[in-house]
Amino acid sequence: MNKFQKISLVFIGSLIQIIANAQTKITAPPATDFMRSNGKIYLVMTIVVVIMTGLLLYVISIDRKISQLEKK
Repeated sequence: MNKFQKISLVFIGSLIQIIANAQTKITAPPATDFMRSNGKIYLVMTIVVVIMTGLLLYVISIDRKISQLEKK
């Protein structure tokens, strides 16, 4: 199993953890209810997912570049 597969497995596992926690019914603070009622919570979560995906891709590209330099 190479590094990319390990990193992606950890990333997918953490997403599953987040989704599983989102399924439970927890009393939310009023600010969260306000954002959810306006539909803005979905925008915030989308932005968080995009940022995390970007960071993951950046780390993978840096890892590949470092691996190429180590081979030389």
